[in-house]
Amino acid sequence: MIVVEDTTGPRGPHPVLAVTGLAREARLAAGPGVATVGAGGNPERLRDLLRGRAAPGCRAVMSIGIAGGLDPDLVPGDVVVATGVSAGGVRHPAHPQVVAALARRLADAPTRVVLADVVGVEAAILSPHAKARLRDETGAAAVDMESHVAAAFAEAHGLPFCAVRVVCDPADRALPAAIAKALKPDGEPDILAVLSALARRSASVGGLVRLARDSSAAFAALGRCRALLGVGLGVPDLGELLRDVA
Repeated sequence: MIVVEDTTGPRGPHPVLAVTGLAREARLAAGPGVATVGAGGNPERLRDLLRGRAAPGCRAVMSIGIAGGLDPDLVPGDVVVATGVSAGGVRHPAHPQVVAALARRLADAPTRVVLADVVGVEAAILSPHAKARLRDETGAAAVDMESHVAAAFAEAHGLPFCAVRVVCDPADRALPAAIAKALKPDGEPDILAVLSALARRSASVGGLVRLARDSSAAFAALGRCRALLGVGLGVPDLGELLRDVA
């Protein structure tokens, strides 16, 4: 249900908390100065896990992983450094100094990097029509199921928030409904659920092939971004000043 890795040691500085949905995202995010938490694409479970922390135990919160594209110009592998995240009519801004630092770190990324808002949702956005509507409503470039939860947690504790999300399924691509739900609580793919969806014909082989291709491009880009971000996911330690933002 949760992946937590604090690599700083009991007397070291607080890590950056990387909030993810998939186990693979958590493994990529992990490293020196980073703790990870994930909930298998379930926002309510993620809220419970974050509420269960005795203390924030971090100096900043980053939502990191793959996302659905809403901006029709973005393709699989393009990177969105969030300027803010909206959900339910509420917008949580990302800390501008952190955003600028992340953009500098990612300036040499081989894929396109854009600074734009993302939107958080409680259930996967599956169809191009639904993506277009969400784009019209929010102006966001990408959508995921963790960033709004991470931002609310950061705001509640007076911590800087940021997000780095890589486009997987672009705006004009539909996600198979059965596959979107084929995750275990720990964020690992549920292979049996995928096979069951194929057997019921609620997912097509062609759709899976396209999703696998998009996912491969997205995770390759995420891995390159992670290497560029470095220790603490590239989030500068802005000290006590940032802890007064709430």
